[in-house]
Amino acid sequence: MTSANKVRVAIVGLGFGSEFLPIYKNHPDAEMVAICQRSQEKLDQVGEAFGITKRFTDYRELLEDPDIDAVHINTPIPDHGPMTIAALEAGKHVACTVPMATSVEDCARIVEAQRITKKKYMMMETVVYSREFLYVKDLYDSGELGRLQFLRGSHQQEMGGWPGYWEGLPPMWYATHCVSPCLCLPDKLAESVVCHGSGRIGEDLIGKYGSPFAIETATIQLADSDLCAEVTRSLFDTARQYRESFDVHASKVSFEWPQVEGESLILHYGEEPRRVESPDFASRLPEAIQRYTTKGVFDDEGNQHLSFTQGSGHGGSHPHMAHEFLRSIVEDREPMPNAETSANWTMTGICAHESAMRGGVRVEIPIF
Repeated sequence: MTSANKVRVAIVGLGFGSEFLPIYKNHPDAEMVAICQRSQEKLDQVGEAFGITKRFTDYRELLEDPDIDAVHINTPIPDHGPMTIAALEAGKHVACTVPMATSVEDCARIVEAQRITKKKYMMMETVVYSREFLYVKDLYDSGELGRLQFLRGSHQQEMGGWPGYWEGLPPMWYATHCVSPCLCLPDKLAESVVCHGSGRIGEDLIGKYGSPFAIETATIQLADSDLCAEVTRSLFDTARQYRESFDVHASKVSFEWPQVEGESLILHYGEEPRRVESPDFASRLPEAIQRYTTKGVFDDEGNQHLSFTQGSGHGGSHPHMAHEFLRSIVEDREPMPNAETSANWTMTGICAHESAMRGGVRVEIPIF
């Protein structure tokens, strides 16, 4: 860190990653020092737009730079595990977009690398920093919901036309958006999972990962709890408007996500439903980045990355995540989620897909 006690940040991957450039540039604890992208043209375009002079096309060279404290990885899913491990071993703090990795083995390696290096690792899970989740968490923490009885998550998205590595991806390999709220609200880890696959995607999609299912639905047993949760995930060949949602069934008040984007949230007071709007939580952030809970930041022309548009801005989560990552470094504490929790949320989906491929057997989830 610099003498001004600012975290010197590099962003790796400038598609979705560009959403975070203005946030880090304006955050009082950060110095946005470098960017990394394989395409020199894209690298220079973004660098000029945001005034960043340190530009790398080689990730290994970036990791050798002593003037970089932390990397924020926004690369294709198969690269998350290896790139995270390399960064930790190079002595960098790591924020990485979801999922942590695509195998239990890589999740374990990341946890071990973080423990050895003692650098911070945070999986940048949007849902648990969305205004909707923060609203429900406040209701739960205040006691208004009462006792939690059951949780449900659903993430349905059509990925046709996205980059090639998405084609045929097992639905549960990218399940943290619906798994995380079910585990984060009660502050529990997943212990085991039973999952069933349903339907079939096109034959041209199946070959890449060997995953045939259009939809995967899992039931999760939470550790040290009488709670279970259900999550559903689809990526291809399923007609449905984008939905990234969670429901909470509780003894006093239950919460339900609307069926269609743009409709009101619902609280059930006993048998009486009430439509409500979630407040925004920008006031919890430094003033300089508060505007990014409601404003797309992909570029100054108003264009937005598709993931931001489909997810309604990911519930205003981006500045909250960046702030949590930076403060964990400045305060020398564990971020939320830390490496162990991120691994559990990710492995829940990995183990769920294994269960589906094995005909719905129960699969125990490693807890490190």
